[in-house]
Amino acid sequence: MSNNEIAFFVGLFGSVHCIGMCGPLAFAIPVTSAGFWLLVWDKLVYNLGRVVSYSLLGLVTGLLGRQFWLFGLQQYISIFSGILIILAALARLVRYPLTRGRMMSVLLSPFNKLISYALKNKAGHFIIGILNGFLPCGFVYLALLGSVNTGTLSGGVQYMFYFGIGTIPLMLAATIGAGSLNLKVRKRLNAIVPYFMLLLGIWFILRGLSLDIPYLSPQAQVGGVNVCH
Repeated sequence: MSNNEIAFFVGLFGSVHCIGMCGPLAFAIPVTSAGFWLLVWDKLVYNLGRVVSYSLLGLVTGLLGRQFWLFGLQQYISIFSGILIILAALARLVRYPLTRGRMMSVLLSPFNKLISYALKNKAGHFIIGILNGFLPCGFVYLALLGSVNTGTLSGGVQYMFYFGIGTIPLMLAATIGAGSLNLKVRKRLNAIVPYFMLLLGIWFILRGLSLDIPYLSPQAQVGGVNVCH
């Protein structure tokens, strides 16, 4: 499975979380167009705004990842990312609140003010989507860890782009249907997410260990040349 395919599935599974966190904001944006297809267009534009933000974040992490690769640190970064993802998955399984408390409130405050200002001044779905994409979010951080591991500028952007595309199906369905995904379905999907995260974390660690296992743990590359142990 390629990096971009993994990014898509991270976005798809993570969007269950997005519906709970970002869904209310999407519902709050006034709909200026009459008719079903115009509503679909408005909500699609909102989601595309988020994809733009994620891609810009990927530009930054891709650049950072490139520096790590130039210094030959890609294996260590991959292992470190895997450990963080596994810890986050375990925290979800034991229901440990990683994103609550005063610190998160401080982080969210400037974004909430910006979004409130945008809503008050009828900035439109695309602009609000862009602002929403920069909101502090655990699953976005998870995706950013993946984008760092691509090791290239374009790879980081593509990874976050496909992550954003992955979040669209469920978010679009939820915003069009005003929460059409019922609570029971969301709970079942949420229950799967930590296990997906565990598998992803294990994969990052295996890739960092360079065990010469095709697809799972290929040999490390420096300047495009395999490093043999």
